[in-house]
Amino acid sequence: MRPRGRPAPSAPGEGIVIDRMRTADLDEVAALERVVFPNPWPRVLFERDVVDDGINQTFVARKGRLLVGYLIGWLVVDELHIGNVAVLPAARRDGVATVMVRRALEIARGRGVVRATLEVRASNAAAIALYRKFGFNEVAIRRGYYTDDGEDAIVMLLTFGGSLR
Repeated sequence: MRPRGRPAPSAPGEGIVIDRMRTADLDEVAALERVVFPNPWPRVLFERDVVDDGINQTFVARKGRLLVGYLIGWLVVDELHIGNVAVLPAARRDGVATVMVRRALEIARGRGVVRATLEVRASNAAAIALYRKFGFNEVAIRRGYYTDDGEDAIVMLLTFGGSLR
């Protein structure tokens, strides 16, 4: 039994709505990008990816009216490449990234994709744990990949076969 006056803890991802990224989202997406990443992508790159051309996989996550995250990915032949996953710092550990990655993987699988790849900072233990939860494995290291500080990137690969967790 929980103490009076305290709300029940919410389940990870509860109350999060995932939708395709639209042009109307781009100012908020670019603002989140500047908050989350030390070397942010310019808004113009998001403008290119918001087009629904069957290749671009762009999603935003909202909790109420607040944009709490976004995901950028690309379908290339039989592979999904996840390029960016960003979550508002105040919304981390709320299941936002889990819900977005699951959605991207489900759509990719439905389109016959056989694998997914991504790069992640070697120091980003939380992201690495999230990707491992989905079945991604570390397959390579890109030395000095990140231009802001020269940090290495871990290349991770998921080969579809089982269910998405």
